[in-house]
Amino acid sequence: MPQFVKDVEEIRRRAAEKMEDGAVTSSYRGDVDKAISILNEALATEIVCVLRYMHHYFMATGVHAKAVSDEFKEHADDEREHADLLAERIQQLGGKPDFNPKGLLERSVSQYVEGETLADMIREDLIAERTVIEVYHEMIRYFGDNDPTTRIMLEHLLKDEEDHADDLSDLLYITNPETAKTEGQDPGTNPLNIDSQQSQSRSRAQQANGKQPQLSKQDKESQAPGPRDRATQAQPSQQVENQPDRDRERNRILNEMRWMGKNKKKPAA
Repeated sequence: MPQFVKDVEEIRRRAAEKMEDGAVTSSYRGDVDKAISILNEALATEIVCVLRYMHHYFMATGVHAKAVSDEFKEHADDEREHADLLAERIQQLGGKPDFNPKGLLERSVSQYVEGETLADMIREDLIAERTVIEVYHEMIRYFGDNDPTTRIMLEHLLKDEEDHADDLSDLLYITNPETAKTEGQDPGTNPLNIDSQQSQSRSRAQQANGKQPQLSKQDKESQAPGPRDRATQAQPSQQVENQPDRDRERNRILNEMRWMGKNKKKPAA
């Protein structure tokens, strides 16, 4: 590697000077102490996220809670792995991972909010994820080329956080913020059926209350008979009106056939 190495012996000499520093060599262009402090803040953030997700995992209740709680558990496991990666990198830089629960929330950029309903839980987790995404963007820009190892690790964490935010955004969309109940599929997938489905829901509700269902303008138009339907509806009445005429014609033909049969000439013997 002559294009990268000018003096191998000089590099070996510098590497042997502070072997107790481990992975941190003289070529490290960042501020080690500040890097450790930043990563400990990220570590506290991930720990708080683990605790919040686990609380939501156990406290999510209701018909719609199973799928959402599984998502909470998956996110908690991811955040725990993030904490392990951060602690390992802090140790590599010669620092001490700070797991002390005292002051944990002060060091964390995300908050610990339990939430009252399932929708509250999803919303708080989404807010936390979006906060972490923004902070990790800043951290990545800070480390840049001065600490590519830490930057690459944070980029991996950032991707996971963005996936989490995307998952939570989908859950928040299909969950009513007031009732925490699933609203159904995205209406954009079949926009032509939105009004029809809403009208059917109103009709069922009115029938349950003993009221006569009120049709919307669109329902009235859809149920109004078209030209073909009107022709079909008119046929039975027309058939009833024409029935006597057909009976008289039928009797006339039968009488003529009987007369012709009686007056038929017999063949000569």
